[in-house]
Amino acid sequence: MADAPTIEELAEAMYKMVKDAAGKKQYKAMDIQKAMKQLYPGTVDKKMCKESIKILINSGRLVYTYFGGSFIELPHTEAAANPDKAE
Repeated sequence: MADAPTIEELAEAMYKMVKDAAGKKQYKAMDIQKAMKQLYPGTVDKKMCKESIKILINSGRLVYTYFGGSFIELPHTEAAANPDKAE
């Protein structure tokens, strides 16, 4: 059996999964949790997943969106926003 990932390693795996699917698929928190349990069988639990998601949301790397359901996605840049001209 593989060693359990740290919360930070789990958060990185979640971020990579969401980033790789950006624009193609939206994930709900439960989808991410199920995927992590499959990626790290027998070593990841719901509490670890919730803590990892919390780290990603609080750091701003991922955001919750709501379009008929709550999804976790990469933050969107508004069309009018121009990060190159930030003062």
